[in-house]
Amino acid sequence: MDTKWAYLLSRLAIGLSFFGHGLVRLPKLVGFSHWMVGQFSKSYLPDTLVIPFSYILPFAEFIAGLMIILGLFTRQGLLFAGVISLALIFGTTVIENWEALPSQLVHVAFLSVLLAYLPHNSYAVDKIIKK
Repeated sequence: MDTKWAYLLSRLAIGLSFFGHGLVRLPKLVGFSHWMVGQFSKSYLPDTLVIPFSYILPFAEFIAGLMIILGLFTRQGLLFAGVISLALIFGTTVIENWEALPSQLVHVAFLSVLLAYLPHNSYAVDKIIKK
């Protein structure tokens, strides 16, 4: 029984992180995009890649976070968040922002553990749908 609650607690924690990242960036989308373009201005990545990514990222974080929080299509939400995290890790290494890397790696570790223990995902919309 405790493993189900532990899974829920971990799922909610990582879900809230993604959801919160997206939520705070959505109202200031243009400013966030300008900030991100500035961060990558000295990298080899062209603005034609950075700009669309900077507009998509907050929506992707918000959606992945919501899926994980609700436990709705949990596996897909965790994998989606993993892909987002890998893209962020790539960007972080390209601009040599080594301070951000540990946090991103912790997110990937959380997502990996949640995927590995997915059968413990009992308190979720997925379980209601399966009934």
